[in-house]
Amino acid sequence: MARETGRPLRADAQRNREKILAAAVRVFTEEGLNAHFERIAREAGVGTGTLYRNFPTREALIEAAYRNEVARLCDAAPELLAAMPPREALRAWMGRFVDYATAKRGMADALRAVVASGGDPYGHSRELIQKAIVALMEAGTESGAFRTDIRPTDLFAALAGIALTSSDPDRRDQADRLLGLILDGLTSRSTG
Repeated sequence: MARETGRPLRADAQRNREKILAAAVRVFTEEGLNAHFERIAREAGVGTGTLYRNFPTREALIEAAYRNEVARLCDAAPELLAAMPPREALRAWMGRFVDYATAKRGMADALRAVVASGGDPYGHSRELIQKAIVALMEAGTESGAFRTDIRPTDLFAALAGIALTSSDPDRRDQADRLLGLILDGLTSRSTG
């Protein structure tokens, strides 16, 4: 990944950036908008100077952390499809979607602050997620594992609903059961 300058980062700088982004998601999810840069830097194992060099403002860090989570979620689709059959890949990806939505919900106040300051952290996230769902569903349809009458937008809406109602860690078992129901619905034919 390159910075705004267009130059690629050195390998160690890229690792530091990734550690900062992962730590930022954890800390903003736990503490919301009041998260301290010092804690994020400490959890990432970098100095605050490194953090500020990469992300000079709170808004820049929040937006980059969120976009990184979206990218990680969407990049997982082809990786999962390469490693397992489409049905298993979709099930694994849906679990990751719930994890992503839980982190996003925990960062809600921080993301609202970015929007209020004129940023657009959501940018193309919906499109990217839809693309990942399409790839997973097409692989399942082509293999004969999934029904052909389910639209990717239907799956996205179902996942968003599950994520919304089951984002509390105490409800993860419920989310897993609901994801199983969705998967069963994708693979079963209606007899009505």
